[in-house]
Amino acid sequence: MGPFTKIDNERLTRVGPRTPMGELLRRFWMPFLLAEELGLRDGPPLRVRLLGEDLIAFRDTEGRLGLLDRFCPHRRVDLFFGRNEQCGLRCAYHGWKFDVSGNVVDMPAEPPHSPLLKEVKIKSYPVMEWGGLIWAFLGDREFMPASPPELEWGLVPPTHRHISKRLQLTNFAQAVEGGVDSSHVGILHSRLDPEHPERPFRERQLSIIDSVPFLAHDTAPKFFVRPTDYGMLIGARRTATSDSYYWRITQFLLPFYTMIAPRSPTAPIFGHAWTPIDDVSCWTFTMTWSAARPLDRSEMDDGAVHVPVTQDGTFRPLIGQQQNFGLDREKQRLHSTSGIDGIGLQDTAIQESMGPIVDRSLEMLASGDTAVVAFRTLLLKLAANLENGVAPAPATNPQWYRVRSAGVVLDKNLDFREGAAKLLTIA
Repeated sequence: MGPFTKIDNERLTRVGPRTPMGELLRRFWMPFLLAEELGLRDGPPLRVRLLGEDLIAFRDTEGRLGLLDRFCPHRRVDLFFGRNEQCGLRCAYHGWKFDVSGNVVDMPAEPPHSPLLKEVKIKSYPVMEWGGLIWAFLGDREFMPASPPELEWGLVPPTHRHISKRLQLTNFAQAVEGGVDSSHVGILHSRLDPEHPERPFRERQLSIIDSVPFLAHDTAPKFFVRPTDYGMLIGARRTATSDSYYWRITQFLLPFYTMIAPRSPTAPIFGHAWTPIDDVSCWTFTMTWSAARPLDRSEMDDGAVHVPVTQDGTFRPLIGQQQNFGLDREKQRLHSTSGIDGIGLQDTAIQESMGPIVDRSLEMLASGDTAVVAFRTLLLKLAANLENGVAPAPATNPQWYRVRSAGVVLDKNLDFREGAAKLLTIA
């Protein structure tokens, strides 16, 4: 694509109702809560903001999930203050009660046979629980897929996965671009040799992954992007030996999922989902999983990829913007590129430092931005296609998402997609 314009930026980042990107995203099931956030039947309702809409979520007496307009249609009272009881959410003001489908089931302040009982309906959206998360579909129901995408972390037993959630104060696309940008890994996330601070930066770099020294030894990978049914396959090629390359293969899966190459053949896989809250914030879900075995405690919460958050329900990082993400200049001088602890927090700090919506028209892109450009091009193309009546096929083909990421050393003569084919698919 040509230079990224301000109009392109608006189309990519605005996700509210009746925006091109908002309409595209509304064709997909989207995760928005951890299952435990609505673990109790008749428990407290939760305020939810999703794709710029203010909603209320609850689990009813029979365990059914509801997602309604946050404000009662009577006098626009916030239903957060409502009573979740006997298979419905009752407004605390005049007692109007709504079931998970948005039907009015009781109006105690109205005559018994009031026509309002049949005429009034609150906005509601379909909700389901799958893979340890709660998902919503905010589009027209005639286009609703039968299930969420069959990502592997949702298919393994609960003991084989760990999912965390944090608030990120950027547009979702900004976060995804960090996920598909492999060129930063050997720089932003690199450690430094503290014994020789007088040496040039590049001579002091150490890989963040001890078993994968190529990440630090070759900090200028060559990128290759292969389109797929579900999104795209991104190969970052680094020199391993005189006759082989190390390929760090990342999956991008529409509309906002990524999978990170495991640290070794037996290590768990990492992935992310960046669900848009509105134009300027998103939920970052981080997944760790293994198809072969249960995770141990250190793998579930390593404090590096999974960012510690507050326990007040806001899911803000414990160390955020107000604390400069814990930036320690002495650590930065001696031990790491960023001076910030943890891969996840390093990514968040850099992405939030650009502002809630970066002005992409001011960027000076380089060869390492191949995947970033491909991501933007793909989403804008799909949004334009939908405006012209062509629906996004991945939304209704959840089986296409049964893939993995990989890190592998291959002979220089092999194409990465063919050479790693067995590592990139699941049954």
